[in-house]
Amino acid sequence: MPTKRKKIAASLLAADFANLERDIRLVEKAGVELLHIDVMDGHFVPNISYGLPVLKAIKRVCSIPCDVHLMISNPEYYISDFVEAGADYLTVHAETSSHLHRLIHQIKSHNIKAGVALNPHTPIHSIVEILEALNLVLLMAVNPGFGGQTFINNTLHKLKKMNSLLKKRALQHIELEIDGGINRSNVKKVADAGADILVIGSGLFKVKNPMKNIAELKALISNDETV
Repeated sequence: MPTKRKKIAASLLAADFANLERDIRLVEKAGVELLHIDVMDGHFVPNISYGLPVLKAIKRVCSIPCDVHLMISNPEYYISDFVEAGADYLTVHAETSSHLHRLIHQIKSHNIKAGVALNPHTPIHSIVEILEALNLVLLMAVNPGFGGQTFINNTLHKLKKMNSLLKKRALQHIELEIDGGINRSNVKKVADAGADILVIGSGLFKVKNPMKNIAELKALISNDETV
C-alpha cells in the first residue's frame, strides 16, 4: 500500500485573533492542508476558546478543510450545529461519552469525517471496538486546554502502537493525527513514527518568517509516494 501524504494542520489557537483572516490566508498560501480549530468549553478543559460564530466566519474566508476538535462536555448536543457551521472533520474526545459508538455514527450521518481524540493518559485499547467506524484518531501529545505546551515524549510510543494496530487490522485508511508541542525539533520524529496529520500552532504562527518555516517543516515530513 502506498504511503499516505503527510499533512500539516494549522492550529488557529496560536493565530492572531485580531488578524485571523490574514493568518488563515498566509497558511493557505504556504500549502498547509487543514485548519485545526480547537473548541473549548471551560468544563471538559480548563480554558475557553471560541465556538460556532467563529467557525462560521472562518468558513467564509478559507478554502481548505476545517478540522474541528471538540474539547467539550456533551458534544452530542452540538454535532448538527458544528456541521452546519462548516466542519469537514469533527473530532470528539473518548473521555466525554459513554455512548461513543452512537456519537461517531451521529457525526458520520452528516457525511463528514468522524474522529476520536485520546488524552495522554487514555489507552488506545479504549477505542479498539469502534476503530472500523472512524476516519481519524487524534492522539494528544499534551494535556488539552492550552497552546504552547511541551510535547509528552511517551506519545511517540503510543503513536507507534496505534499505527501498528491499524496495520494489523488493515485500517491504514484511518488518519492518525497528533496535537501538541510539535515543532521543528521533533516534527520529523513524529512523522516517522506514523503520524499522518501534524497539528502545529506556535511553530507556524509565532515565528519570524511563517512562510519559510512552513516550507521547511513540510520538507522535513515529505515522502515520495502519495495516496
